[in-house]
Amino acid sequence: MMKQKLINKMKIVFPGYSENERFSRAAVSSFVSQLDPLVDELSDIKTAVSEGVTNAIVHAYPDTIGEVQLEVKIVEGRRVIIKIKDKGCGIEDIEKAMEPMFTTSPDEERAGLGFAVMQSFMDSVRLRSRVGKGTVLTLEKTLREKEHK
Repeated sequence: MMKQKLINKMKIVFPGYSENERFSRAAVSSFVSQLDPLVDELSDIKTAVSEGVTNAIVHAYPDTIGEVQLEVKIVEGRRVIIKIKDKGCGIEDIEKAMEPMFTTSPDEERAGLGFAVMQSFMDSVRLRSRVGKGTVLTLEKTLREKEHK
């Protein structure tokens, strides 16, 4: 893929407390708002970030609280690239992890639809993981051009 010109970027690191999922969603929303996105685009991004950060909090560190890193880049062409990284347990089988209804959580509340949700709201969802080293989730979305009245 061709290197795109960076417009702006930000990075935050926070402990994997469930309360920080809301914070991460708000931080990304505030940062992306400089592009003046449409309401549905911002909602899609916030939902995907919420799912990704929740996955890191719940699955990466099953028995402890670890760090989650959130990096957002805005590149030319109104493209938003979001990376959610952890240094947790990693994912053994990425294909299986991305299947709808698959979950490693013993919590019956979790439907295992996080990746399906992210894929429906973003242009691209990529996952890299190494067992015992952690996971990097990359979400990308190109925002529509605003119509000028």
